[in-house]
This record gives sequence, structure tokens and C-alpha cells, in this order.
Amino acid sequence: MGPCVKKDSMKSSAPLPREAFRASGKNIYLDHNATTPVASFVREAVVSDLHAWGNAGSIHADGRHPKSLLRESRKQVAELIGAHPLELVFTSGGSEANNTALKGFRNGDRKTVLTSAVEHPSVIRTLKYLEEQGIYKIIQIPVNRDGFMDMDFYQRHLDERVALVSIMYANNETGNIFPIKEMVSMAHEVGAQFHCDGVQSLGKSLVDVKDLGVDYMSFSAHKFYALKGVGALYIKKGRHLDPLIHGGAQERKRRAGTENTLAIASFGRMAERKDEIEAYAKEVENLRDYMESRILKEIDGVSITGKEAPRIGASSSLVLEGVDGETLLMNLDVKGFSVSTGAACSSGNPEPSPVLLAMGLSRQEAQSSLRLSLGWGTSQEDIDLFVTTLKEVVMHVRKIARGEI
Repeated sequence: MGPCVKKDSMKSSAPLPREAFRASGKNIYLDHNATTPVASFVREAVVSDLHAWGNAGSIHADGRHPKSLLRESRKQVAELIGAHPLELVFTSGGSEANNTALKGFRNGDRKTVLTSAVEHPSVIRTLKYLEEQGIYKIIQIPVNRDGFMDMDFYQRHLDERVALVSIMYANNETGNIFPIKEMVSMAHEVGAQFHCDGVQSLGKSLVDVKDLGVDYMSFSAHKFYALKGVGALYIKKGRHLDPLIHGGAQERKRRAGTENTLAIASFGRMAERKDEIEAYAKEVENLRDYMESRILKEIDGVSITGKEAPRIGASSSLVLEGVDGETLLMNLDVKGFSVSTGAACSSGNPEPSPVLLAMGLSRQEAQSSLRLSLGWGTSQEDIDLFVTTLKEVVMHVRKIARGEI
């Protein structure tokens, strides 16, 4: 028989050092918006949690341990985002959470959905599918290259025909934060519901779903130093949501399938670090600002996309004149740095970032972009090494482009 989990067994202890959140590979990792390293204490806990191998739906002794883990984790994740535990549905990740909200919500006979032009593909493509099926009409709200959403456009198109507004908390490429609380209030005034893709929020800022007022909000554990394969969808009490996956009665009949107990437990353990988020987020933002200051000072022909609007402190989207982003990425990889040119889900796509194009950047600018995203384990030494190397690589690539080498 597996041991029962005590109520306080998942409580965090003293704040952990930066090293607990560092990537274990040889490269200096600057791609935290794609995924984060699994925190060291989470890795250690996974070994212990492997003993909870039973099915949480079983009522015998071997099911009680995983059920306790599941219950405690739900409580901790709910506390992290300011929700009631029963308002959470665990999913396989952020994409499933987004799909569930967009395909499962109902709001009378309204047929219009407002979204932004810079949403994650799991939102954009899901809404495109719904429009192609004749279920909803989709209207995209513009975002300019400074990172500001066109609120006048939003207000003009917000009326009694709008069923849902779906806007991300923060963009996964530029880091721009959108005025969710204000937009929610405006949506509710006309009877529209509001979904927020909050995948890029965890670990980068404190999020309170009650304060924001959202009806639905999506999250993903692997963006927050926990295991891949688990996410969560907040569903405000009183909101009905048709399940995306039918079958058993798991998740209060809102998401069928045996729960991924191990990954959910890892999510719960990271949620216990809530008290550390603000301090780490500020450290990361200071490092990001230091990095950008050095880059702008030491490398010519660099601009920062969305710099004028509010941003999460982890993100920086650069445009480097005369440099192909993919070429730059590969050269930096060889030099020992993991970076990105855009969203990880679009890796291998030869087309420039749809987000940057939607913000008004030219194809050439978008193809000369580099996305940097710092994490809790990033140090100033990492940044100093990166900027020095970036300067060398950019100079080298530009000489090749000019035919000087």
C-alpha cells in the first residue's frame, strides 16, 4: 500500500537558488518561452511520486495515493491562480486547454468571436476551423509594431453579437502584455464571455483569475519548470463548457481519460513556489533590460519589437538588420547558446513569423528576428557571454552577406 499524502507534504521550504532552475545541457539556455527546464526539486519529487502508480479513479488502497496527489495538486494550482479547486480542469497542455475553451463554450445564439491578430497557433487555427465550419465569424483585433492592441477597433466591434473574446495574457514572441482586465470588463458589459490564453504568464508574473474577471483561462505546466504533458483550464463557476474529450467521468465529466498523475503532481509542486514568483520575475526583468541595453549599445542596426508596450520581463524580440534569423540561430547554437527565431510550435516553417508580420514588420524584418527568453536560472554571466558572442556572430554573418568573406 502506498503512503497517503499529508496535507502539508507539498509545502515549499526556503527559497531555492537560481541553480535549481538551470538547464542541465551544455548550452546556455535562452529559450524559456518555448519550454523551461524541470526544477531540480521537481525532478527529485518525481522519483518519489512514481510510487503513486495506481489509478486515481480506483477506490482501493492503490488508488488512494494518486488520488491524494491529484487532490492536493489541484488545490495548489488553484491557489496559484486565485481560483477554487473545482474551477480547474487538468488537460494535456495549453493547446488542449485552448481548444477545450474555444470549442466547448456556449453563449446563446451569438455567432461572433473577437481575438487578436497575434494569438498562439492553438487559438488562431482553432478559431479558423470553427469559422470554416460555419460555427462562428472571427474578427481579429490589430496590434501595432510597438506592441499595443487597437482598443478603438476592439470597442467598435464589441456588441451584442459577440459570443466570446479570446486574448492572450502575454505574447509568446514579443512578451507584450495586453490589458486583459479592461477588455474583460468591456466584454461583460455587452454580455460576451472572455477566454484568456495565460500560458506565458506562469513564473513571469502573478496572475489572479478573479481579479482579471476572465471566464476561462489556459495554463501549461512545462512553461513553469514542471513536466510536459499537463495543463489546466480555469472555468469560472457558473460557466458551462462542453467537453472536448468524451469518455469517463474524470475532471467532473469535463475531460475524460485517466489523469496524468505524475505530471499533475509536478505542476502542484511548482505551484507551491508562488511566493517566489515576484522576486524571480523582477530579477529576470532586470537581466533582460541589462541585456537589451548592452545589445543596443554594442551592435548597430538592432531594434526591439514591442518595446514601448508593457512586456513580461523574460522576453525580448530583436530585429537585426542584414542578418538572417535562422542563420544567426544556427551559428549561436554552434557557439553554445539556445535561442529561437519565433514560436517553438512553428519550428521548421520557412515562412517568417505571422505574429511579427501581423504587427506590421516587413518580411525582411521578420526574417531577421531573434527571440530571447530568460528564466529563473539565467545569470548575468550567461548574459555577458551571450552578448559578446552575439556581437561576434552578427559581425561575421553580415560580412558574409556583403561578400567580404
